[in-house]
Amino acid sequence: MTLLELIILALIQGITEFLPVSSSAHLILPSALIEGFEDQGAMIDVAAHVGTLFAVILYFRSDVLRLIGGAFDLVRGQKSDQRQLFTVVAIGTIPFLLVATMVALSGVDELLRSPVVIAWASIGFGLLLWWADRQPETKTGDPSTIGAALTIGLAQCLALIPGTSRSGITITASRFLGFERREAARFSMLLAIPAVGASGLYAGYNLVSEGDAGNMGAAVLIAALSFAAALAAIALFLKASERFSFTPFVVYRIALGLIVLTLVT
Repeated sequence: MTLLELIILALIQGITEFLPVSSSAHLILPSALIEGFEDQGAMIDVAAHVGTLFAVILYFRSDVLRLIGGAFDLVRGQKSDQRQLFTVVAIGTIPFLLVATMVALSGVDELLRSPVVIAWASIGFGLLLWWADRQPETKTGDPSTIGAALTIGLAQCLALIPGTSRSGITITASRFLGFERREAARFSMLLAIPAVGASGLYAGYNLVSEGDAGNMGAAVLIAALSFAAALAAIALFLKASERFSFTPFVVYRIALGLIVLTLVT
């Protein structure tokens, strides 16, 4: 890949990973729609996800320490706020890991990497986000019940459809439950840590087992650029969610879907 293509993909991944617009779709579309744009391959995908993973861990480092402490409190049988945080994040993650494993083993994920699927998912789940965002904000903080965490976790499974957006669907579920916009975005980002981490480990394992190390220099570059872009995107998105609705993202998703449908038909 050219240096310009690497920079474009790194910025796409870093900016879109935590926004409700589907980073996986944006990584698939350039090579699918732009003639001559080289497919980045699995190695670059893994590197980009590693970069965004380190960004969210750094930004939420205090919460990451609380999650680690909560895991120890759970093992010791000690009740605490950090144990509660660990519990709801774990419950929100387990359904995604189970369904993602089944999808990967079945090979269905390759069938879903279609521009048409991405377009309709972008439009449909964008409209669902718009509907959810019209609900009143009645809850603050992280989900405090198993039911709420499980609902958000089950919704996260839909993100396995390219174009859905992991961030978008978890925020949608949180907003339907009445959580404030910022808290919905924050919890979505906490769920990203195990979800993105597990996806990166799986893809990395496949690379190693297949003996396809790829271009390490390009991988390091895209990881660094994705890290920087994601760190800035997280900060800006959380600030914006305090003042504005998610409607601009809905409009963008619908426009993107219509443009893709026009190009492929």
